[in-house]
Amino acid sequence: MLNDDDRARAAQLLIEAERTCQPTTQLDEAFPGIEIADAYDIQKRIIDQKLAAGARLRGHKIGLTSRTMQRSVNIDEPDYGHLLDTMFHQDGDTISTQRMIVPRVEVELAFVLGKPLRGPDVTLFDVLAATDYVVPALELLDGRSKYPRRIVDNIADNAACAGIVLGGRPVKPMDIDLRWVGALLLKNGVIEESGVSAAVLGHPALGVAWLANKLAEHDTGLQAGHVVLAGSFTRMVAVEAGDTLHADYGPLGSISVHFS
Repeated sequence: MLNDDDRARAAQLLIEAERTCQPTTQLDEAFPGIEIADAYDIQKRIIDQKLAAGARLRGHKIGLTSRTMQRSVNIDEPDYGHLLDTMFHQDGDTISTQRMIVPRVEVELAFVLGKPLRGPDVTLFDVLAATDYVVPALELLDGRSKYPRRIVDNIADNAACAGIVLGGRPVKPMDIDLRWVGALLLKNGVIEESGVSAAVLGHPALGVAWLANKLAEHDTGLQAGHVVLAGSFTRMVAVEAGDTLHADYGPLGSISVHFS
């Protein structure tokens, strides 16, 4: 466990890495003994600084929802990060890679809440009842510390979140079986990844339930109007300047973005 000074210093290293686009060293090398609780505290310090500078909280993201990814970083549950208003992009946007270090993209569903959710004991059915609509989304990922990274790096670095793109057709959560939403992810016209949303913990709403219950441990919850990225159901795809990404969700429409 780290002391307060070390947590503050770790937060500043990640903030400076994002500002300069130069990754800092892995946190468990710089701060031996760092634990998951430290990493979430570091993440919160970074988000609090951005909020104090004028950013606005728009929601959360859930990461590491597949068992394969969890085993790869030696944990048995997902992690989470924050979504700020500065992270949102529109379908069709051109997104600059100049302010990113290792840009990548994942395919997800976003839950837009009509009612607040606060744990403990939030269930899948509570999530469906609280959700106004579900919409296709792409998550932009980046790494502000060097790879290979451990779980403490990922959590402290806002669960690697760098942005979100919403698009396609919104649907009410009970109008379709959300487990069977599928998508193809194409880069420059070539299919790179495909998957169905049941890969997220068996049902993407279970990720949102996990998040609401996890946040209750920190005496907070999910707010009405907030966007929750439920977790990727494809592997991440690396992008660079000049790439065009197109995610085809079938009946739920599509999202396209270009990277410059």
